[in-house]
Amino acid sequence: MKPLQGIKVLDLSRILSGPFCTMVLADMGAEVIKIEPPQGDDTRAWGPPFVGSESAYFLSINRNKRSIVLNLKTAEGRGIFLDLVKSADVVVENFRPGTIDKLGVGYEVLKQRNERIILASISGFGQTGPYAMLPGYDVIAQGMGGLMSVTGEPGRPPVKGGFSLADVGTGMWAVIGILLALQARNKTGKGQWVDSSLLETMISWQTYLAGNYFASGKNPQPLGGAHPNICPYQVFPAADGYFNIAVGNDSLWRTFCKVMELDIVDDPRYATNPKRVENRDELVPFLETIFRTKPFKHWVDLLSNAGVPAGPVYQLSDLYEDPHVLARDMLVTMQHPKIGEIKQVGIPVKMSDTPGEIVSPPPLLGQHSREILRELGFSDSDIAELYKSGVTAGEPLESSDNQTA
Repeated sequence: MKPLQGIKVLDLSRILSGPFCTMVLADMGAEVIKIEPPQGDDTRAWGPPFVGSESAYFLSINRNKRSIVLNLKTAEGRGIFLDLVKSADVVVENFRPGTIDKLGVGYEVLKQRNERIILASISGFGQTGPYAMLPGYDVIAQGMGGLMSVTGEPGRPPVKGGFSLADVGTGMWAVIGILLALQARNKTGKGQWVDSSLLETMISWQTYLAGNYFASGKNPQPLGGAHPNICPYQVFPAADGYFNIAVGNDSLWRTFCKVMELDIVDDPRYATNPKRVENRDELVPFLETIFRTKPFKHWVDLLSNAGVPAGPVYQLSDLYEDPHVLARDMLVTMQHPKIGEIKQVGIPVKMSDTPGEIVSPPPLLGQHSREILRELGFSDSDIAELYKSGVTAGEPLESSDNQTA
């Protein structure tokens, strides 16, 4: 038993935010049918790097799904999609607002086919408001949503996050919205429209930064690897790399000073967190001079063993060799039917009784077109006509039941 077993999701999305959302649902047992245009999800062509002929980008976010090609610009393609809607629970899309209406598969049409359907729409700015029709991209949302204004070093230009935080975060909010809508449907018997946006994701994550601004009226500034409300709580240079420490309260400060053999524990400039924050420009350079004298592993081990939070700043090559990461199954190896062994990031939510599972590799374009059409009752001759007319495409593999290794 998996948490979302029995839930069917039709995935019209592409690129990152939507596919990440549906991958999370699929990992937790939902049946996800990835509905692709004849040219496929854009990211199938995004590279290098490629693994064989497959895009590493596409492989990273499309496991546990089946792929069918449907040309929704044709009446036959729309008809097949709406037939799928009859037995589906969720539709996910991340087109610009209004696009699915133009395609003839908007929310009102979906509701007519299935009043229990949940539509999850992901966009740059939401389905309403003055900016609704503007194109939305991760970097635009990071800039407008305030993240870039506080990321980077003081006095230097704004910097975006190294991960696509707005895209992935909005995919997560869409998952939460879908789960809430499923729970509400259990009570009402009706579906609803879930609307999540990249901009609002960035705004929602401001938390204490917004609180600080509301309280002081002052815009937060970039602090590099530091924290605006806590000190020392940041990245420090060691002799051979970088590491983080998090002295989150005054008790930890006393422990920190003891293990570091510092005589400043009761210095009035640093004895309390507010004073340390106020005098960070003196404290941080003082600590940096000390930390540069030895390797980061020395400091991480010394502080961690004393109960002071500390950790290395890893490269991915370090991260995916870490014994804890491996013990927690955050690196998974599986077989792809075309390119052989591939690696995947594991499932971050561990559940004692109904865990998620990675059971199938990212699909080839239209790999399951014939299979899904047969499930809808189409005959082989009907399917042949759909292929011939360009409504669908893709060829099944002889075996597509590859499991995780």
